[in-house]
Amino acid sequence: MLARLRQRANAMTGASVAGLAQRLIDEGLRMADHPGVIFKDGPSGRRAALAYGPDVWEVIKFLREIDERGPAAIDAAAEVFALDSSRIATAISYYGDYAGEIDAEIAEADEASARAEYFPGRARNSGGCSRRT
Repeated sequence: MLARLRQRANAMTGASVAGLAQRLIDEGLRMADHPGVIFKDGPSGRRAALAYGPDVWEVIKFLREIDERGPAAIDAAAEVFALDSSRIATAISYYGDYAGEIDAEIAEADEASARAEYFPGRARNSGGCSRRT
């Protein structure tokens, strides 16, 4: 197991074996506390998400932006994300324990959206492949 951990840490830029072990243990404990939550990598870093579903921050942001509250809000989110309402409740429960992290992810997404609106050409052409016709 230690050899696998070393191999994985060596394959990651800037990762140490101890740091990777700490992250995996923390994520494992969070997943045990919140069944249905996983962690995935992305452009903004590692984040909590619903298994086979949206990121937790996306669910919470949606819930903040709609008019419905309580069970009606959960039902609305379940319909929009095409998930069972129990999975929306899982995201809410995770948020209850890690609100600071989720709030920071929402703020980062809002800032990126504002930059994209302010500099529309830059957001569209900021890396990756571009298709020319």
